[in-house]
Amino acid sequence: MKIGYFAFGSNLSSQRLLTRIPRASKDCVATLPGHRLCWHKKGQDRSGKCDIAVTDNPHDIVYGVVYLMTQDDKLELDAYEGAGIGYERRQISVTALHGASIDVFTYYALEIDRVRQPYHWYKEHVLRGALEHEFPAHYIEHIQATTSIDDHDAERRDRELSIYLAGQ
Repeated sequence: MKIGYFAFGSNLSSQRLLTRIPRASKDCVATLPGHRLCWHKKGQDRSGKCDIAVTDNPHDIVYGVVYLMTQDDKLELDAYEGAGIGYERRQISVTALHGASIDVFTYYALEIDRVRQPYHWYKEHVLRGALEHEFPAHYIEHIQATTSIDDHDAERRDRELSIYLAGQ
């Protein structure tokens, strides 16, 4: 049985997610109202990672992608995402763009540091995913406007971005 995962950060990029969970498949684009995309999750690499902060304001909306995967895939993704360490896995309900409500799991940050900023390569994953799934222009502009920083670990940076070179 397949279960739904709501990706809102670096896993928006199907190339990034499928590198990690090759059997996953895209179901649909969906929204989560009453939340705001933030970049304040404390990454183990000392940078900021994406989080979805609860605002309870219906005008705040996070766009994401629902991917379908198996229970085993979910456990594998938990390991990548640091479930129980960096993120808490939660069951939520999102709204597909065609209007249906979908029960999915996603991750909420456990440790927040509002001054952390994402690395350029991390922001690139998020931006590529938003463009790939044709999110609204205002949402893409919000991602583009996010301040990011250089990763001085060139090997990590090159490894992270190498997934986009494979198809060229």
